[in-house]
Amino acid sequence: MSEGPSAPRLGSVVIGRNEGERLIRCLNSLRDAGLVVYVDSQSTDGSAEAAAALAADVVSLDMQLPFTAARARNTGFARLISLLPDATYVQFVDGDCEVIAGWTDTAVKFLDARLDVAAVCGRRMERFPEASIYNAMCHREWNTPVGQADACGGDSIMRVAAFKDVGGFLDEQIAHEEPELCGRLRKKGWKLWRLDAGMTLHDAAITRFSQFYKRGRRAGMGLAQLVFRSGWNIDPGGRTIVIRAIIWALILPVAILVAFFLHPLLGLAAIAVYPLQIVRHALSNRMGVGADLWQRTQVAAITMAGKFAEAQGVVEFAVKRLTHTKVSGVSYK
Repeated sequence: MSEGPSAPRLGSVVIGRNEGERLIRCLNSLRDAGLVVYVDSQSTDGSAEAAAALAADVVSLDMQLPFTAARARNTGFARLISLLPDATYVQFVDGDCEVIAGWTDTAVKFLDARLDVAAVCGRRMERFPEASIYNAMCHREWNTPVGQADACGGDSIMRVAAFKDVGGFLDEQIAHEEPELCGRLRKKGWKLWRLDAGMTLHDAAITRFSQFYKRGRRAGMGLAQLVFRSGWNIDPGGRTIVIRAIIWALILPVAILVAFFLHPLLGLAAIAVYPLQIVRHALSNRMGVGADLWQRTQVAAITMAGKFAEAQGVVEFAVKRLTHTKVSGVSYK
């Protein structure tokens, strides 16, 4: 961020673990964005030392407690405010992201003009969308509508007063902590906004189906936890994901078993719903201009498999709640 009246009012919180060169890119992209606090989660690749060498204030997260990104961000925010008590805005960013030049200026100017907005985010884009079909899907996933939004993601600039107003993130939220926080902000009357501006380059680094599946399980667990704690209305987008996962990966398989019990041909006809949905998805070309039919079919099939991953996460959370077992997150990297 350029020098000016808004510069001392902005600080940044970066979280990461073993991000290597990605973390260095991230921190270098924040050189002009005010004080930077880096929260390290027991990296073994020298990340903490590299961050300190780049003048970041390094905090080691207590890993004797269950890890969540929410707790890491809250820890970083507390440290930032202790060092910069007059901060007006905080830039949250994950260590696998690079902040695009000019983003912080754009976001702060918007927040200065819109006192009713608690947080702004811009366009997060994959650095290597061509590296794998999964990276390409993430790139597409980040492309959400601009304007007033229900939630911001892990990369956003938040108004410090608004963040304090709702008590920050929930430490125990294992995933989807941002929609949960944004839901509480909306209940307080705050607005969230997505700007039509480049914000960050992200490196998902998902090259295997197993990583994609674990990511889906993690999402399902986090969304189930969010719904259980805060109700169906806290995150409309997450609610839709959970409902679709339950229908496609839980209710429909049971219906297919019942159909087979009634008559084998009826069961086969019911199973055909899956390939028909994959074909319908492929023909709708949700990957955008330039995607050929084979790519679209791959995406459609992977998306369907993802519903089973999400449903598994929902079931896992439900079982843990019923058995009073500690809920812990799933790492896909």
